[in-house]
Amino acid sequence: MPETRCEPRIVYQRRFLVWWGLLLFLCKLGRLRQLDSELRDEQTEVLGNVNALAQTQQTTLPVYGTRCHYLGHLGPAPLAGLRTRMIRALIRGKVLDAYRLQGAFVIAVDGTGHVSFSRRHCEHCLTQTHGERTYYYHQVLEAKLVTWSGLALSVASEFIDNRHLSEAAAPSVETRKQDCELKALVRLAAQLQQQYPQTPLCLAGDALNACGPVLQVCQEKRWHFVLTFKEGRLPAVWAEFQALLAASPEAVHEVRLQDGGTVEYRWINGMSYEDEQQRRHPFHAVQCQIRQGDNRQFFAWITDGRLTPQNVEAITQQGGRQRWKIENAGFNTQKNGGYELEHVYGRKENLLQSFYLLLQIAHLIWQLVEHGSLLRRVARPYGDSLLGLYGSIRNLARRLLECLRFYRLPTEAFTTVRRQIRLDSS
Repeated sequence: MPETRCEPRIVYQRRFLVWWGLLLFLCKLGRLRQLDSELRDEQTEVLGNVNALAQTQQTTLPVYGTRCHYLGHLGPAPLAGLRTRMIRALIRGKVLDAYRLQGAFVIAVDGTGHVSFSRRHCEHCLTQTHGERTYYYHQVLEAKLVTWSGLALSVASEFIDNRHLSEAAAPSVETRKQDCELKALVRLAAQLQQQYPQTPLCLAGDALNACGPVLQVCQEKRWHFVLTFKEGRLPAVWAEFQALLAASPEAVHEVRLQDGGTVEYRWINGMSYEDEQQRRHPFHAVQCQIRQGDNRQFFAWITDGRLTPQNVEAITQQGGRQRWKIENAGFNTQKNGGYELEHVYGRKENLLQSFYLLLQIAHLIWQLVEHGSLLRRVARPYGDSLLGLYGSIRNLARRLLECLRFYRLPTEAFTTVRRQIRLDSS
């Protein structure tokens, strides 16, 4: 982490303050001042444990303003770099290799609300008007590495605000939002290519991304893609797809489920789309119909990979349908699982973005704990699963809080030894 503070006035080291900020989310305290109320008691082991984690020798704990002052100075870029180094370590260690789709990591992209205000927060706020009332808010476009086992690991974030909107933006609120997300995706793609230049990626997105600009990005970056296909997004292409399906009864693959249901895949190879700039984008299209009793589900995607009976199930189930992980295991968990994604952790933009990235790092760590083998070995003698033993991840966070307060982490826990992270891929 770079040092941007006035050197003679520095009391708390950078590593200590970053760990102090991470503990807000690792312990799922929800509010900044909860760190003071839950971890400040001088009769506990908190100070010694945080010193051990940060490899520092602080004699006191920082107050609310000290942490915010440093994170505001620091800004989001160094924390984003820390997250990138963590993901690279997982990739280099082959921890995530079992979740590749035909050699590529599936990267789901989607936007979400970050913070909102009843009054203008800054000159870059997005605005939305309902009746006579105007709301001001900030959004973020997130890229997460998703897996069929339930992981949704943040790999890149692009903050969406009015500084990136052109003067020619459409007046419609919805069109403006879509236009902003698509522009943000171009910037996000540049981040991903810079951070993971040699890593094969497969972009998974909703129907908003099934358009010329996104297809052009994938073509230029040489990324694979599996994007949701809907009639309303590309009506002419959809009509052509349905007509070709009717004329191609041989392109079908059916899978029987254990409960007696069926999954039918039908596809057309060699389709294309011409965007507004007269650029031709080739792709293949597939639809999936799931029948389970009286229940019916229908999905459709476009992809760059040529479809066959041998690969259609993997492309759709491990690629297309995994996009939902960014919403369920990602945004929903971060908003309702104790991380308080939409809480306003500060007024300044740098501070808001720094806390957002600390949250993403903490969530990444907790997912490795939840899906890793360490605590599963602890639960095994009791004949139970991890969540069966502890009840929930919230309970685990509470156990961590109690550990920090009442148990001094042993010195041997920090000795330099070679360790491996093993995830459950069964």
